[in-house]
Amino acid sequence: MCDDFTAEHEETALAKLGLNRRQFAAAGVASMAAACADARVADIAALKEEGVQITTPDGMADAFFVRPVRGRFPAVIMWPDIAGLRDAYKEMGRRLARAGYAVLVVNHYYRSSPAPILGSIAEWRTPEGQAKLKPMIAALTPAGTMSDAKAFAAWLDKQRSVNPQKGIGTCGYCMGGPYTVRSAFAVPDRIRAAASFHGGGLVTDAPDSPHKLLAQTKAGYLFAIAQNDDARAPGDKDTLKSAAAAAGRPAEVEVYKADHGWCTLDAPVYDKAEADRAWNRMLALFKTL
Repeated sequence: MCDDFTAEHEETALAKLGLNRRQFAAAGVASMAAACADARVADIAALKEEGVQITTPDGMADAFFVRPVRGRFPAVIMWPDIAGLRDAYKEMGRRLARAGYAVLVVNHYYRSSPAPILGSIAEWRTPEGQAKLKPMIAALTPAGTMSDAKAFAAWLDKQRSVNPQKGIGTCGYCMGGPYTVRSAFAVPDRIRAAASFHGGGLVTDAPDSPHKLLAQTKAGYLFAIAQNDDARAPGDKDTLKSAAAAAGRPAEVEVYKADHGWCTLDAPVYDKAEADRAWNRMLALFKTL
């Protein structure tokens, strides 16, 4: 999880770079802006993107929708990490769209505020960032996530760029990891592939723990686990493997040689090599849609 334990690993990563959090955030924004500018030339011709509003039982959810300009494609619901929908996840959505998907990057905090709420994951570690987000986090519930997943899937199925003959995929990061399982549970006839990256709360004692829901889904899974998360809860990977096997659901469960947050572009612990490896495993999973 994205807590004090993982913060220590982030501080170690920053020390190796010779940066504090504010310096890292500023450098990351500048670097990403440059990368986005370089990619924008190609994206203007290749991709179509826009901010959208989706009606849910709890109000209007804002999201970022990106897809190739021409054709119909499998849809993917992307759940960001604890810092929410921001430029880093928009760029990750674009990258997935370039691979041939219609990608909806959602603001899971829409009940509290439109996105962006924070500009980067580094802001989450500040007192101001935590004061802003903690009430919003407290307002999230498993029931709300599943209700949102139904609304997002229904909206996607109405889009001209979405191929309704293909299943829907979902991917989630950090707190968004378990949302992928809950989405597959909520919309079993549409969501057929779910990828969790350094997801927290996948295995709990609660009766509706994500690992206990697998049998009531029709999806294949990728559970990409951070090495420091595994060090804290080494039994979780085995529980996930056993639960998937008992449910008869295909699941790839692997501990990566990287720390919590390694797949997110603006994270202090971002590890390109391991992030690319996890990304390619997700693409392999989404080919089953």
